[in-house]
Parts: sequence; C-alpha cells; structure tokens
Amino acid sequence: AWSIERPPGDTAGCTFCHTSAEERCNTCHQRHQFLPSVARHSEQCKACHWGKDHRDWEAYDISIHGVVYQVNKWNPTEFDFSKKLADADYVGPTCQYCHMRGGHHNVQRLSTVYTSMGMSNVDRGAPLWKEKRDTWVSVCDDCHSPRFARENLQAMDEACKDAGLKYTETFKVAENLMLAGMDEPMPKDPAPDWSGQHIWSLKIGAYHDGPEYGGQPGESGEFRMSNCSAVERICFESVGYWQTYTMKGMAHGSWNDATYCDGSFGMDRWLVRAKTFAEEAIRLSEIEKKVGINWVPQDFWKKGDWLDELTGPRIVKEFPGKTIFDLCPEPGWLDTHHAPAEE
Repeated sequence: AWSIERPPGDTAGCTFCHTSAEERCNTCHQRHQFLPSVARHSEQCKACHWGKDHRDWEAYDISIHGVVYQVNKWNPTEFDFSKKLADADYVGPTCQYCHMRGGHHNVQRLSTVYTSMGMSNVDRGAPLWKEKRDTWVSVCDDCHSPRFARENLQAMDEACKDAGLKYTETFKVAENLMLAGMDEPMPKDPAPDWSGQHIWSLKIGAYHDGPEYGGQPGESGEFRMSNCSAVERICFESVGYWQTYTMKGMAHGSWNDATYCDGSFGMDRWLVRAKTFAEEAIRLSEIEKKVGINWVPQDFWKKGDWLDELTGPRIVKEFPGKTIFDLCPEPGWLDTHHAPAEE
C-alpha cells in the first residue's frame, strides 16, 4: 500500500518484482537458457529478494551458509547444480535447497510462521505452528542434528519476541502523542491516504479502534512513507525495516545481521528517536499553551508530496464520500479494512 502513495518513478523497484515477475517461469529460469541448473543458483533469488523491507539475500549472503556457498559454488564436486534438489549433495544449502526442497515451487511452504516478514507479534511456539516448525527442523537435519535445529529456531523465537516488545513500545509512544493531539500533523491534517480516507497510518484494525483513530470499527490504516508525521515514519521504519532484519537474519543464520546491521540495534535507535520526538513535542506544546500560540498545519500537508495525481486525492475529488473500497466491489487483496481481529 505504501508503494501506491508514491509516483511510478519512485516505486520502480517495487513494481518490477510485484507484477509479472512473480508469475513468470523465466524470472528464475532465465529466458533463452531455461536450464534447471541455472535456476538452482542462489543468485536467481537475489533479483527480487533483497532490500530494506525483505532482507533475504543479504541475510543469506553474509551468513555461514552463504559464505560456504560463495566460496565453493564454482567447484562442481561441492555444488553439482546438474542434480535435482532432492538428489543434490551440496556442501552447504542454497536458497532453493531449503525453500524449494525436492523441487517444490511453493516457496512459503517451508516457512515456520507467517508473520508478515517478521512484522507481526505472534506466539511462535503455539500449537498452530507445530507442523511448520517440525518441517523446518526436518530440512535442517539433512546436515545438523534435530536438537541443533530446534535450538536455532528457539533463538529466532526469542529474537522476534524481543523485537516485538520494542515495536510495541515504539508504536505506543506514537499512539499517546496522537491521542493527546500533540502529533504534528494529526491524521485529519494530511492529504487522504491512497484509499481516500483520513485514518491514522498506524491504526491496525481492532488493535487501535475508536473514532479518535479515524475510520470505522475494525478498519485498518495504511502505512505512510511520505506526508506523515516524523514519529509515524519512525514507527514504519522500525517495524518495516529493522524488525524484519531481526527475523530474516535469525532465520538465515545471519546473527550479525539480526543484531548490528540495523536489526536489534536499529530498533533500539529508532525507539530512542521516537521517545525524543515525543518529549520535544510535549515540551513545545506546553510552551505554546503558555504563550497562547495556536498551531495551524501548513498547506503542504493537505497537498501532500505528489499526491494530487495519485489515487486518494483523486477519489476525494471525483467521487466525494467514496473510498477505494466502495469503488472496488470485490477488492480482493485491497480488502484490508474488514480483516477480523484474530488475523
């Protein structure tokens, strides 16, 4: 959703992968060659699965497994890519070996828990996820003992739990500011979001319900990367970037990535930034009250950054009283505002 709020030129890196590239065989098998041996190289995943909000390649590349791959990938006795994945005797795992075990093309089948790339707080050890976790261990025990695999899985659980605590505290700082009317700008002040609504960007369905957040009960706001308050952007980056670093790093055995490379340490830094922003806003608000200043948002908030040519403002202008959900009777993946609380 945050991509839709940007001009097309800004989101080339998003739309390149999140369009036909997801659905074409030759994205991985390469046109004109179409060799399975080519598609079995980890670099095939690199074209899409990298970057701040889905740091897969970087996490794998600097992990122990990734280093083994990079050092030995040209040696056919260590990595024989002519063999099927089910038969391969690799010296270390590739992306495909773990995620496409046996040549299975449903890559998410071997994930442990679906947590929006680590951005959702869930009980990762709940019975609901037992089968997925057992399958994870069954992949690792090709080379490691089941105990070793489960210990690393538990380590990822603990890291994700710690990240979730920081994420919750960061969002609470922003929430308290907004409810006190001290966030600048407030949700009513910016141009409408991409859906044509004025809902607080951090309103997550039933978790932040009530009229003070904007929207109807159960509706979700949409993360904003632009035309939002600084503390909202801090929250977005904390969960959308640094929390995913933690999860992706631990999942791929890149513990350094989960800690130093803006994973855990990044979340610490952004939490401090959120608290500092809030403290300054509170102090400034008290000063303004004493001297009688009534702050009025600048016009550029209502205009937004390039938003006059994008979906939200156009809906408000051309279809007053409507949202994108009214205009799309069967919105499919757009239908986020009726998601039940248990999701």
